[in-house]
Amino acid sequence: MNRKHAADDTDRGQAHTVEAFIAALLLVSGLLFAMQATAVTPLSASTSNQHIENQQRALTGDLLSTAAEDGTLQEAVLYWNASREGFQDSPESGYYTDSGSQNTFLSRLNDTLAERRIAYNVRLRVHNTTGTPSRRTVSMVEMGRPSDNAVTASRTLTLADSATLTGSDDRSLAEVEGASDASFYAPDADPDNDLLYNRVEVRVTTWRM
Repeated sequence: MNRKHAADDTDRGQAHTVEAFIAALLLVSGLLFAMQATAVTPLSASTSNQHIENQQRALTGDLLSTAAEDGTLQEAVLYWNASREGFQDSPESGYYTDSGSQNTFLSRLNDTLAERRIAYNVRLRVHNTTGTPSRRTVSMVEMGRPSDNAVTASRTLTLADSATLTGSDDRSLAEVEGASDASFYAPDADPDNDLLYNRVEVRVTTWRM
């Protein structure tokens, strides 16, 4: 009888040991799964945000490239009222404060970006001929403060002295430069070169509303 009881005790001890090992294994597996899920979630969100930002940058870059090729980008940067020193039909600030269709380029931005609830700012960087810094920034569209996930695409244009304004004033840049009653946001960066008036970098910053 004693041997039988001893065998039973041994079997029960082994069973308890196995059960404890399985319980510990399940606990460790659960912890590992929870840690993995916690680590993956932020990474997935970050990857998704990056994908959206890349899409916005590519879309805006395509719009700029198309506009540069068909001339509508130059039309937009020359859509300037030299007498009141602001973009044509803009408010008192001299730039546009919301989406609209003031010219073909801005109409495309409105149709492509604003319709997808993507806000944007359009700013122009030009060379200064006097003072510092050597470049100045001019606002064309200001829709607000960009978010932390905003992206920017840009395109540079070369304007010649013979380029004419596309708003209500159709004088050439050379004529505006020499006038006392009008001005353009960019000066003549090379007065001795008729083929180069200034270079304008068009920068479009986009973000989700």
